[in-house]
Amino acid sequence: MITVTSVEAQSRFGELIDRSQREPVEVTRRGRTVAYVVSEHDMRELVDVRRRREDAARWYAEYRQQVTKQPVDTVPALSEADVNRLVHELR
Repeated sequence: MITVTSVEAQSRFGELIDRSQREPVEVTRRGRTVAYVVSEHDMRELVDVRRRREDAARWYAEYRQQVTKQPVDTVPALSEADVNRLVHELR
């Protein structure tokens, strides 16, 4: 990943956009990161990962709610295979 200052980003914006198609570009101001420029493909992947993470969190919340409604002795124990299946199911 390359890093450019905000002044460089302004003066070489076209080059910045072209470069972002190959790799993310970090934009800094006064030595601090203020933005990243990424390609459409990378952004779609980031949005997809966020959506899948939210789906997994929602599923777990619903699962947890169902489990807590049952008496403790009636909650089935999860085997290692069950845990692996659940983890890989949302990937």
